[in-house]
Amino acid sequence: MEMKEAMAGTLESGDIMVKIAPGKGEGISIDLQSSVEARFGRQIREVIAETLGGLGIEDAAVVAVDKGALDCTIRARVTAAAVRATGNDVWKD
Repeated sequence: MEMKEAMAGTLESGDIMVKIAPGKGEGISIDLQSSVEARFGRQIREVIAETLGGLGIEDAAVVAVDKGALDCTIRARVTAAAVRATGNDVWKD
């Protein structure tokens, strides 16, 4: 799947900024920065990985800066960044 670098989200409280770039053939790599990483880091990484997997993305480098986003917000931001990165609009019929 062709991919370019793309971003979605903000650094506002309750949001997450997600940057997706082409991977290096090593699967999904996630660089997470979060003030709640000690408590929720594993869950945030799982939501990012599951969302990308559901979109058919198996190789990508993700940088996520979390500001306390809920799972639904994480999914939305990852999906938006993935759509921008791949050009595959998952919201089209």
